[in-house]
Amino acid sequence: MRIPGILLLFMAFLVGCKNEVGPKRSANIINTEQHPFVLPSIPKSIEFCGETIYLEDEDIRERLDREVLTNAYYHSSTIQAIKRSERYFPMIEKILKEKDLPEDLKYVAVIESNLQQAVSPAGAVGFWQFMPVTAKQFGLKISQEIDERMNIEKSTYAACQYLIEAYDTLKSWSLAIASYNRGIGGVRSDMRWQETDNYYDTHMNSETGRYVYRAIAMKLIMENPEGYGFFIPKQDLYKPIKTRIVKVSEDINDLAEWSKSVGYNLKIIKKLNPWILGNRLTVRNTMLELEIPAKSFNLKPYREYEK
Repeated sequence: MRIPGILLLFMAFLVGCKNEVGPKRSANIINTEQHPFVLPSIPKSIEFCGETIYLEDEDIRERLDREVLTNAYYHSSTIQAIKRSERYFPMIEKILKEKDLPEDLKYVAVIESNLQQAVSPAGAVGFWQFMPVTAKQFGLKISQEIDERMNIEKSTYAACQYLIEAYDTLKSWSLAIASYNRGIGGVRSDMRWQETDNYYDTHMNSETGRYVYRAIAMKLIMENPEGYGFFIPKQDLYKPIKTRIVKVSEDINDLAEWSKSVGYNLKIIKKLNPWILGNRLTVRNTMLELEIPAKSFNLKPYREYEK
């Protein structure tokens, strides 16, 4: 019996596929001897904001392990956080020290925004992700021309003030940090009806229930990046930009022109002053302080400016 030509072609295709499956699958198998990546074990306890957190409880340990794994394998995001920390942590740490607050609170900014001028779908803005009402409550100005939620220094002071008030009410840094996500009233309500007295024993909504663990996970990773597989040469970290302050007492009707008049361009002025929203600034009964580079640089394209 003759086999139709079309059937012969189909049988040949199947044989070819069978011969190719083995090599293709084996090529995707990772040789663990060539690619070792073993995360450090979760410690039995950890100090966070001066509080000792014991991690022998299975549930607490697994919650932290989840956040460590999530961030250790979220390479693009975590690498950027590590790189940016070299630029922004010194200023944040200085303000925390000035306010006599735990240095670990800097990790709240990491989990809120990844140390960038983020804008959330709900309308929270900046490193510390302030909503408009809360921002104004803590002294940050918002108008058509400026949004001080994107002023890193001022928003850090505002975040410190919030956390101080939260700690004074809740008597725990873990709870104060949780309230940054849930609100002081929400945290107190959860604890009241569950009759608990700490964050780790309290059932909260999914986001708040993960919130403090995320901050702790980022502390573990960022204090020991090599241990979690992040080998970033020091020269590749984002260095702090040296700036000086220019006080402005008159309206700026064209910020692009003003930028050129002081020897720079609008791109650089916006980079250093992201709180400026448009191309003009109105001075009202006070002087505005703008940051410009501490040293002049060449404006020609493709020339690295002097830092």
